[in-house]
Amino acid sequence: MGTKPVTPIVDSDMDSLYVLPLSIIPIETKALQRARMIKNHQLRSVVEIYSERETGSGQLEIDTLPKMFGWVPADDEDEDDGEPRKPHPDLVTLRQLALLPTYDVFSLRILLRRLGISVRDNAALKLSPEKNAELGDYMTNFTRPLILQVYGDSDVAIHDFDDIVRLFRDPDVKKAKEKLRIMAQKLSIDMMEIPQFLEDYGDIFLSLSYYRQCLDRIQPLLDNFIDSVDCLRKNWQLKNDQSLMQTCTMMEARLNELAAAVTGRFENFDRSTAEMWSNISAIRFQRVKELIQSYHTEIGGVLCALTVKMNAWVRQFPGEVDSAPVRRAEFIMTQMRQGFDRIKSFENAAPMLSQLG
Repeated sequence: MGTKPVTPIVDSDMDSLYVLPLSIIPIETKALQRARMIKNHQLRSVVEIYSERETGSGQLEIDTLPKMFGWVPADDEDEDDGEPRKPHPDLVTLRQLALLPTYDVFSLRILLRRLGISVRDNAALKLSPEKNAELGDYMTNFTRPLILQVYGDSDVAIHDFDDIVRLFRDPDVKKAKEKLRIMAQKLSIDMMEIPQFLEDYGDIFLSLSYYRQCLDRIQPLLDNFIDSVDCLRKNWQLKNDQSLMQTCTMMEARLNELAAAVTGRFENFDRSTAEMWSNISAIRFQRVKELIQSYHTEIGGVLCALTVKMNAWVRQFPGEVDSAPVRRAEFIMTQMRQGFDRIKSFENAAPMLSQLG
């Protein structure tokens, strides 16, 4: 049985769903400032001290750090007043970070603020220029309605979102002001509010573009895993292993459910966006923005878990889906199913258009 070759999904730290460079967090311990928090293949958050192709990944469980770095245990009594010592601030922070469902930048903006954890530089919570360039085609779908609303079909000089932003540097001041006046009129806002609107508009639809690309990149890996499971069901040596068959059925159903849930969420976003453009205003955009942001952590969490699990699979089995069936079965039972209970789906699948008002 032949399928297209698949490879693990690899991104830079700030573009990743499952990597958090601790250099952006105000960690006191210098050795940890160079480390990363990652989701391992069991979906546990661990501190990664090093990662090399030759030597592998050096991972530390959070609760082993006090002994390693000489942090005084929290239950030791203070010599002065006999009261229990407070845990080391780095331990408190790392335990909080370990509970987050995803480390993508859009979710981190929400989750870190919710936890009261600052970052060393607010500009750090952005995608890399390379990732922004990758998402250009995805962004086109979101920027075209804005361009048509403001400029119609006549202005061929406006092709993408960056062209709109460049209006603020247009040497033809009269032309720029006229276009901005039209935009302000369409949105029912003051011209001075347009820069903030453009920034918000670009960022919220960049987030959707990012998540959609993540799902698109996961799909071939999911297909590879599902095809492998199908091969195991037909294998004469394994098909009578009830525990394996039940686990395969559970995992296949869960993976399909999660992928469908994310896809359905994107379809709802599309309808919400179309509804917004039918009667565009700054207020309606704000509602769409808040609606999309409210699902960032759920979408990011599911995509993070799927990426980590499918990466683990294709790293272990990069070949044909029907090769090494016994090893594949063993990996499913000992590694792949571990942590599946940590994957949370969407609690509320109700249509979202009613929230736009």
